[in-house]
Amino acid sequence: MEQQTFQQTPPPSAPPKNWLVESILVLIFCCLPFGIAGIVFASQVNSKWAAGDYNGALQASKDAAKWTKIGFFVGLGVGILYCIAVFVFGFGSFFMASRSLQQ
Repeated sequence: MEQQTFQQTPPPSAPPKNWLVESILVLIFCCLPFGIAGIVFASQVNSKWAAGDYNGALQASKDAAKWTKIGFFVGLGVGILYCIAVFVFGFGSFFMASRSLQQ
């Protein structure tokens, strides 16, 4: 009988990036719901890595990156729209006030 040998692939040397700091910053400054989702996935990366679930840690890192980036861009978009609205309505109010003073 032949004896089969299985080669195990060694684990990568370093855990994947956990995106925790970025997720916390998105939570504080950009978009609360997406920041929470990013923190949840970011907190799973190191625990899955320590448990030996390398593929799970990589997937959690990808999910944390996805939600963190979505939250950043949504927050950035809302901030830009807010600035535009303040400028447009403020500019309109200025002209309405100056117009009423002229009459």
